[in-house]
Amino acid sequence: MSVPDESEASAATPLLAPVEGVPPVLDTAAEISAAAARLIAGTGPLAVDAERASGFRYSARAYLIQLRRAGAGTFLIDPIPVTDALAPLAEAINGLEWVLHSADQDLPGLAELGLRPARLFDTELGGRLAGFERVGLAAMVERLLGRALRKGHGAADWSTRPLPADWLNYAALDVELLLELRDSVADALDEQGKSDWAAQEFEHIRTLDPPAPKAERWRRTSGIHTLRRTRQLAVVRELWTTRDALARARDVAPARILPDAAIIAAATSEPKSIAQLRTLPVFGGPRQRRYSREWLAAIERGRTLPDSELPPLTQPFDGPPPVNRWERRDPAAAARLTRARAAMGELSAEHSIPVENLLAPDLVRRLCWDGLPDYDVAEPSAVDGFLKSGGARPWQRELAVPRLAVALRPAD
Repeated sequence: MSVPDESEASAATPLLAPVEGVPPVLDTAAEISAAAARLIAGTGPLAVDAERASGFRYSARAYLIQLRRAGAGTFLIDPIPVTDALAPLAEAINGLEWVLHSADQDLPGLAELGLRPARLFDTELGGRLAGFERVGLAAMVERLLGRALRKGHGAADWSTRPLPADWLNYAALDVELLLELRDSVADALDEQGKSDWAAQEFEHIRTLDPPAPKAERWRRTSGIHTLRRTRQLAVVRELWTTRDALARARDVAPARILPDAAIIAAATSEPKSIAQLRTLPVFGGPRQRRYSREWLAAIERGRTLPDSELPPLTQPFDGPPPVNRWERRDPAAAARLTRARAAMGELSAEHSIPVENLLAPDLVRRLCWDGLPDYDVAEPSAVDGFLKSGGARPWQRELAVPRLAVALRPAD
């Protein structure tokens, strides 16, 4: 297969609606069972997509599931009314190869519903490994299949009911060409000798455990860098924690309960009464006024916290410090990182793979900071063992270890 060059792509043919029309939304147990039977009768891999309500809801649950299989057609499923009736669907599709675009975005929410693939093909990740500069679904469909997808509702509130007709049209189009795209990407990977590499990456994504909750997530509040006192940080932490509990209980995105800017404003001014609180931006609004007592109580907790319980101004590092501090703290480590990055950049150019897909940048930093006991030797086996313990796949280690073993040794 000859992959079209992105700079030479001709005008794509618009695909404005599914060829077979937009299917109805299935939201009853009987409809799910009937769909499962049709999917079992189909052939080949299963195209899968899911729509969430990021930015609108607290949870990452799927509010619409799109499926397509040769010989069966396309299905749009509303999982909310039938969460407890998806067993027939799981039995029908969990043993199949699933084709998704950016699978890591949708697999966790689908797993919550008992839907897990036996095998995986990720067209977005496959495009990265094949060296495509643009790996969005629309861009890849245009390049490889010569069709133009109509986009525009990906960031919509998919918890809306009923779902508008144009949203459903968009959702159905997301899986309309996914199976054809899978075959084209597979051909490109095969031509470049990267099929085994891709298979290892797909399996890694498929079997990846859910990420552990990040420590001190409240420190990611926008604008927190402007605060200079630990007492202010304590107020931010209490307000953030209160907001998170409210958002979780109501299944509403935290920023819709109270924006970060309002938290920073309250931590800066530290109002001492509801009247003072409501003079601040946002807190006087109708949606926030109902929680005025909760906000003020959180501020008071932060203001009266014992000094011994105040959070430090900076979060303790879990791993290497920021790279801009390496030169001062450990010049030898800084030099190792410079050489390691250069080596990975060369590999990236040689194989037309983004450097972050060759090896996780954080893993490279940890290796260069204090990953080995003896950098003067930097035995390949030691480098390989460190990368393996950090989750690097065999194909990544095969490429990276020889270059990194040389780069880590002190320069002559």
